[in-house]
Amino acid sequence: MLLIGATGLSGTAQANETGTLLKPEGTFSWEGVFGRYDQASLRRGYQVFHDVCANCHGLKRVAFRNLADVGLTSDEIKAVAAEKEFTDGPNDEGAMFKRPGRAADHIPSPYANDKEAAQVHGGAVPPDLSLITKARAKGPYYVYSLLLGYPEELPADAAVPEGKYYNTYFPGHAIGMPQQVFDDVVSYADGTKATKEQIAKDVVTFLNWAAEPELNARKSLGVKVMVFLALLTALLFALKRQIWKDVH
Repeated sequence: MLLIGATGLSGTAQANETGTLLKPEGTFSWEGVFGRYDQASLRRGYQVFHDVCANCHGLKRVAFRNLADVGLTSDEIKAVAAEKEFTDGPNDEGAMFKRPGRAADHIPSPYANDKEAAQVHGGAVPPDLSLITKARAKGPYYVYSLLLGYPEELPADAAVPEGKYYNTYFPGHAIGMPQQVFDDVVSYADGTKATKEQIAKDVVTFLNWAAEPELNARKSLGVKVMVFLALLTALLFALKRQIWKDVH
């Protein structure tokens, strides 16, 4: 998955030229006061990131060990980390060396640097996806819409520059990312039907977790605080009535 240009969201790019962003069926599970991440969707979303997105993007703010929150076991985390190679050192001879990734390492870009990435992608650098859903208002809906915004037939007045692709939801409609989400582009381990809508919803859920992993804990604490304040208010009200009951 190559979200080239998806972070260029300031100024005029903030306007959604189509007027209405797409919404997944049932909305996103984490929305609302009592919303929480759907654990199964998180795990599937990571699978989409690993199999599709990680070919072009990194998650530099997420360590492999953090994937335990997504549902990966310790052995799975070690295996996933070992797929990547990191420069380390110096060793006893003062030389740098390559080693397999460890659980404490952060998920890297597949490219050594931005110049290499730009060379591969015609001058565009695939952004790190750690905060992609926070890059603009309604970010999760924007990314979801962007992933599904490739029409089967181009509008009659579409003018797409060479090397670009038409996307209904990208400002200017010309994006550097070819369509990445198709039906059955992945095969879900839990047997969920991999429609393109389901794939987009799952990977957006994972990317929102990457940007806001503390959401479940924060909302849980918030509910506890609200319950405490409600009980305290009731207690103080009862105390006030008891103190002033003889005053007319």
